[in-house]
Amino acid sequence: MEAASGSSASRARELSRNQRRDSEGSLDFPTLEFEYGDSDSIVAELSELYSYTEEPEFAANRDCFEEDFAIHGKGKKWVELEENEHKSYLMRLLDGLEVISRERRLKFARAILYLAQGVFDDCYTETEVVHWARYNVFLLYEMGTFGALVELLNMEIDNSQACSSSLRKPAISLADSTELRVLLNIMYLMVEIIRREEEDDKPEWSSARDGFRTELSSLVYNGEPFAVLLFSLVNKYCNGHIPHCPIKKVLLLLWKTILFCFGGFEKVQELKMEKRAKMGLPPLLENSIQVTRTLRATSPPASAMDILEQQQKRGRRGRRVLVKQDSLDIYCERDEAREEEDEADDGDSGIEGEVDPLEREALIQDLHSPGLAPERWLFPRCLPWATKVREKDIEEFLEVSRCKFIGFTLGNDTETLVGLPRPIHNSVKTLKQHKYVSIAEVQAKMEEELQKSPVSLGAEEVEQTPVEILYQAMLHNLPQYMIALLKIQLAAAPTSKAKTDSINILADLLPEEMPIFVLDYPHCVIHELPELTTEVLEAGDHTQFCWRNLFSCINLLRILNKLTKWKHSRIMILVVFKSAPILKRVLRAKQAMLQLYALKLLKFQTKYLGRQWRKSNMKIMSAIYHKVRHRLNDDWAYGNDIDARPWDFQAEECSLRVNIEMFNSRRYGLHHTDLEFAPVDNCLQSVLGRQVSLPEDFRYSYELWLEREVFAHPIHWEDLLQPLT
Repeated sequence: MEAASGSSASRARELSRNQRRDSEGSLDFPTLEFEYGDSDSIVAELSELYSYTEEPEFAANRDCFEEDFAIHGKGKKWVELEENEHKSYLMRLLDGLEVISRERRLKFARAILYLAQGVFDDCYTETEVVHWARYNVFLLYEMGTFGALVELLNMEIDNSQACSSSLRKPAISLADSTELRVLLNIMYLMVEIIRREEEDDKPEWSSARDGFRTELSSLVYNGEPFAVLLFSLVNKYCNGHIPHCPIKKVLLLLWKTILFCFGGFEKVQELKMEKRAKMGLPPLLENSIQVTRTLRATSPPASAMDILEQQQKRGRRGRRVLVKQDSLDIYCERDEAREEEDEADDGDSGIEGEVDPLEREALIQDLHSPGLAPERWLFPRCLPWATKVREKDIEEFLEVSRCKFIGFTLGNDTETLVGLPRPIHNSVKTLKQHKYVSIAEVQAKMEEELQKSPVSLGAEEVEQTPVEILYQAMLHNLPQYMIALLKIQLAAAPTSKAKTDSINILADLLPEEMPIFVLDYPHCVIHELPELTTEVLEAGDHTQFCWRNLFSCINLLRILNKLTKWKHSRIMILVVFKSAPILKRVLRAKQAMLQLYALKLLKFQTKYLGRQWRKSNMKIMSAIYHKVRHRLNDDWAYGNDIDARPWDFQAEECSLRVNIEMFNSRRYGLHHTDLEFAPVDNCLQSVLGRQVSLPEDFRYSYELWLEREVFAHPIHWEDLLQPLT
């Protein structure tokens, strides 16, 4: 039986290979072994902090430490001392950070950085380095090191001499940002190591973690959270005030600080559950991150060579005739014609909604057992997401039904079904069974009520959470921070055009002398490294992707989804700026979560891309059906949407901006004071008897003032007799 089952499994694997070869040609597209989470492993996150050009500085940090520690270490190594001896020596290093000499301060800071890096010269394995890095970092925080580092960071930010000297140079290099990089490295190591919970943590480490989180979230540093200091540093860098700033380290530290203060995906899920329970809403049906992790990546679009091979097998097909529709269809069809010429993917796109052969092979191997016959192997066929229906969807469905069967509507009434046929009753019942009310919808209704009755409802009690504290601190300069981050993102984006932007994002990568050794920390300080040669670079790392890059791409797609969801004008911008071909290229990366959010963005646009586009990309449409959540009355695949109204971008964006400004004005008092809602004195005697201060020259020009402000404006007294409407 085992031989028979083994032979059947081998035949299944051979069949799957043949099917794969026939459908995709000679190219193999392996699934990227990437798990989306808050961050990568501790070793990878520590390694990400350093560029390959900073490798010589590890030895410089070690030398600064050993030079001073040789005097006070009594001939012992750091790992051989007791905790009280560690603390006494750390006090000496912290005192050294307050000396006047800039060079001596840098030496003491490098010694502290060597401790935070795990005293690697005393270790033999990477595990030992991480262990001592954790011990030293918690000890540094206990001794108050982070506050001293913030003070030094502020001094370096305000150092106009360093800024002017870097501007006079033809090219900014690592040497210009040495002090900033040392300080930011220590801060990053402290934030990243302390925020991670491990099973062997000491009880005092857990309390230190909570205290550090509260410290970073509170208004401790110049009356602002620490993240605001980093945001202002990013803004100054983009405005040219600190051109030598190592912006990559600043952004990494900013990301870790926000992650530490706000919590990761599990914390967000807990807060959602608590908030829904407090609002009286039913619990969440699913955890989107966990559901996405169970999805399987689909086959990427076939290349031009594969498509040509398929066309040769099938025979030449006649050229399709473009059918004229409305002007938007014609525009999209012309765009599709250009895309076909450039990418040669006017045929099958290769995106399949079903389980591909290799995935079926993996399932066969998982389900294989001697007592189970091959014909009884089952494959999952259910859709991954629960269906959702909005209140607005039910209202629109009833509005159309009432107009059709009764001839009039009842506004937003979703309960009265008088006069409607029985199938409509059943449809409404089904829609209500899948109705989902989000926290945002409830908050939007609450905001409308507060805007209508600000006095009677009273002031809103705002809970001072870390998110709320940071938003209040950032609110006045939020547009500047957003523009600065966009500038950095555009400067980092690959392009064929020459860039003339003043932002030099490579300033912290360019050394004065090129290094002669390769890639990562702590590997580079433990093992002997090969010399940097052409052969070593060609061999490189066999990893198929960079965790940080793939993580950033998924986050960018998620942000784009949030910006465009349920916003007609922004979806039309995706169409006009031809995002569909770009999103189709994103699908070539075989990673389930990346594909999911790209397919969501494509789903928004399908009804506006034209019939010819949908006809040419039926396998993408199928993938959307299999991967993306369903809305029961959403006809995204047919283009008959009742929201396909004329495009009025300015009106929708202006309305959104007005609502946001009204919210900020009401909640944070940006444009009014508390006196705005004070009682008005409308007693004639008290108003006329009030002393009013007038300028000294008013008596010389009061007749002219009366003529211009009083007599020149006729008063229509008869208007007072008209009834109020």
